[in-house]
Amino acid sequence: MGPVKGDGVGSGESAVATSELRKLLAQGRVRGTVALLGPAFVAAVAYVDPGNFATNFTAGAQFGYTLIWVIVLANLTAMLVQYLSAKAGVATGRDLPELCRQHLPRPVSRGLWVQAEIIAMATDLAEFLGAAVGLYLLFHVPLFPAGLITAVVAFGILALEQRGYRRFELAIAGLLGIVLLGFLYDLLAVGADPAGIASGLIPRLAGGDSVLLVCGIIGATVMPHVVYLHSALTKSRVACRDDGERHELLRFQRLDVLIGLGAAGLINLSMLVVAASLFHSSGYALGDDSIQAAHDGLARMVGGGAALAFAVALLASGLSSSSVGTYAGQVVMQGFIRRRIPLFVRRAVTMAPALTVLALGLPPTDSLVISQVVLSFGIPFALVPLILVTRRRDIMGSFVNHRLTTLAAATVAALIIALNAFLLYDTFF
Repeated sequence: MGPVKGDGVGSGESAVATSELRKLLAQGRVRGTVALLGPAFVAAVAYVDPGNFATNFTAGAQFGYTLIWVIVLANLTAMLVQYLSAKAGVATGRDLPELCRQHLPRPVSRGLWVQAEIIAMATDLAEFLGAAVGLYLLFHVPLFPAGLITAVVAFGILALEQRGYRRFELAIAGLLGIVLLGFLYDLLAVGADPAGIASGLIPRLAGGDSVLLVCGIIGATVMPHVVYLHSALTKSRVACRDDGERHELLRFQRLDVLIGLGAAGLINLSMLVVAASLFHSSGYALGDDSIQAAHDGLARMVGGGAALAFAVALLASGLSSSSVGTYAGQVVMQGFIRRRIPLFVRRAVTMAPALTVLALGLPPTDSLVISQVVLSFGIPFALVPLILVTRRRDIMGSFVNHRLTTLAAATVAALIIALNAFLLYDTFF
């Protein structure tokens, strides 16, 4: 994972370090490949956080299969962005915050750090609330005590990182697997219309009311904290002696992104398909509290097993994404200003807004929506520096973007920025 290891490309690059890559590859095709996977699975949890539950279920319940194409497009966008972040780490031996500190004016770098810290707290608010709601749905624990329990479990997950990146990656991948299995179970229980799914792949809108949801799905796809984090996860995870080995390692990172983000895409598709198959056809309205309503609807219309799978998936999503968000916050501070504080202290600080919301009894779903609006402010500040860095040959060397890659990334960034601007306008005006 390497967010606190050496800054430079040359750190740890020796014959001994190089043998680490060769040793992994010598284990065999399957074992060697599995050993090199992991960073994208950590990043992928941000794409199936509790905010996605509300958005995807609302889209399916209101518009059926119509917006499936939006989820597919959003997932392809996520793959491109996360690949560029992973490539920056492999190519330079530095993470994106470190590269911003090195190549941007100091006031700009400090400004990016301040906004990134605010975004980290908004991220933690959404994910922490999701885990607390999951505990409430599972065990009827009141939300504030559920928040305290969530804090204890999250501390335990973060403790794994202190014992090595692999244990942390496996824990997060396991929680992502629980989310995937939960929605595959619900999908099998509810069923789906293949023809409807196929028709949903054709880009179209279902009237003016669907525009806002399209913006919500695409605009909230790229999470700023994992754009920063992914480069830290790859920058010194496996040391390389030369560009040949880095290109070889990057090939596995592409596979990692394909599998990890592909799993996240399947989860998001399953959410929408379940909602479309169950709620849209029956006219069941989710209302304002879409997460609670979706859980209740599954229990009433399918059975306790489907509702249980939903609640377990929500809890696993909240716990994993919250831990990843806290870890990303440490990477941001370390990279932008060369400071770090213990992860547990950071976790205690970033969970404070969520515990305050729960203690005051504020509506969890409304709080989730507000946190997503705050997150939208941070997306340009992660995407634009990523594109600027990866298009520069003096930074990336032989890993510099092809012109078409830069054009595609710039188009994606412009689209996401425009959609988020529309969301902000629609929210406040």
